Parts: sequence; C-alpha cells; structure tokens
Amino acid sequence: MAKQDKDATFVGDSRVSAKRIPNISPSYSDFPGKNEPFWPNFLLKEWMVAAVCLVGFLVLTVSHPSPLTDKANPNDTSFVPLPDWYFLFLYQMLKYPWAAGDWVVFGTIVVPGIAFGALLLAPWLDTSKERRPSKRPVATGLMLTALVGIFYLTWAADHEHSLNHPSSKDGGGAGHGGSSAAAPAPADTSFTADAVWKAQTSCMGCHGKNMEGGMGPNLQKIGEKYDATQIADIIKNGKAPGMPGGLIKDDAEIAKLAEYMATLK
Repeated sequence: MAKQDKDATFVGDSRVSAKRIPNISPSYSDFPGKNEPFWPNFLLKEWMVAAVCLVGFLVLTVSHPSPLTDKANPNDTSFVPLPDWYFLFLYQMLKYPWAAGDWVVFGTIVVPGIAFGALLLAPWLDTSKERRPSKRPVATGLMLTALVGIFYLTWAADHEHSLNHPSSKDGGGAGHGGSSAAAPAPADTSFTADAVWKAQTSCMGCHGKNMEGGMGPNLQKIGEKYDATQIADIIKNGKAPGMPGGLIKDDAEIAKLAEYMATLK
C-alpha cells in the first residue's frame, strides 16, 4: 500500500471551556530534603538563627563592656587619637605624600571612591560565568591585591602607633600608672603665636592656632629640640609617623617660619 502524506489542521472552538486548574501549591512531601515552602518553614529557620545571634551579641556586650580610658582632657596634648580598626588602612594611607598635602583630595575621595565604586559595580564589570578563582584571573588578582593592601596598611598603622605611643598600648599614662615615660608638658594658654605661624592654616589644623597641639604635638618649645635647619627639613620632607611634607611650597616662607620656630625655647 502506497504511503501518502496527510496534512492535519487544528481548529479551536471557543465554545469548549478550558480546563481550569486551581492555584494550589504542590505537595513538598514528594521531594523530601529538596524543597520547602518559604513560609513558615524557611523563614522561621532564618528568624531562629537571627535570634540566636542577637542574643549572643547582647550577652557579649553585657559580659564584656567596652574598655574606657581616662576622661577627655582638653589640656592634655599627649593624647593621640586613633581610628577604629576598620578605618586604619585609610588612616595609614593619608600619611603618604601622594595622599596628603596637595593630594589630600586624591587620598580621601578619589582612591576610596574608585575602590568602593568598583566593588559596587563588580556584578556588571565581571560578567564571567566561571566561578573558580583560577578561571577568573583579573577579578581574583584585583581582589587579592586589595585584600593584601588593606591588611598591610592596617598592620602598618597599628604597628607605627604602638612604636611611637607605647603608653596607649600598655594602658600607661598618669591615669593608669603603667608607663614610666613622663607626659609632655601641658600647653601654655598665655602663649600667642606670631603672625608667620597664623598664616599657615595647614599647620594650625594639626598643631593649633597657638601651637598648643592637637592632632600634632605641642610646638610652643620646639626650638629646644630642633634648630632652624632641622625644622626647615621637616617642613619640606615631613617626619614619620604623621608629619607630611610639602605643605608649604615657598622656600623663603619655609625659612622664615623655621627661623621663628627655632627661637621658641
């Protein structure tokens, strides 16, 4: 019998009602261990974990209160503030010449903005379907570089602070009795700085309007420690850990300021 091709045509009839299936969620008992309803099974477990973490955090705060030091004293210029640990890498970065002075905007806005902006845009910048780090060398390399840089800067900031201010690590000072080093003399409130100093707004920001100190040390008797040549060199090139160089560009102005500061004894 010869084989013949046949065409089939399907015709819809609107008079035939469609079979309606009610919107009933499937029974998850047919898939044990694989699926579960979001409410209440999944969400309840998430709430239980969050509640345990919250209770643990509250117990920790009650049993281990924050370590408080001496009360704030505006006349004590020996205190050196230190940011919280998660800002130490930014604090350390601002000590370098390329992130301070004329470049302070670059160090405080541009670099953190690029870093956090790249982190925010990471899902759109890296669209690779690979999940293994070895298959994503660019993203993996940038991430490792950033982590190493953050860890190093954090360590460097803490290390320099502990070397230059050991009493703060040991709980020393007059209020704790743990340090044998004498605290710096308090600022002389009757001292008035010369006009050549008050013209340097960048210097006053750290050392005070009348050189009484603040973020930087008290300079009212700086001439007892350095001569004019040494002071001029510090102004030009900076001095670790926190004195940046290059804040004053005019050599004549630097010499004039250094001569004045050398007379303060």
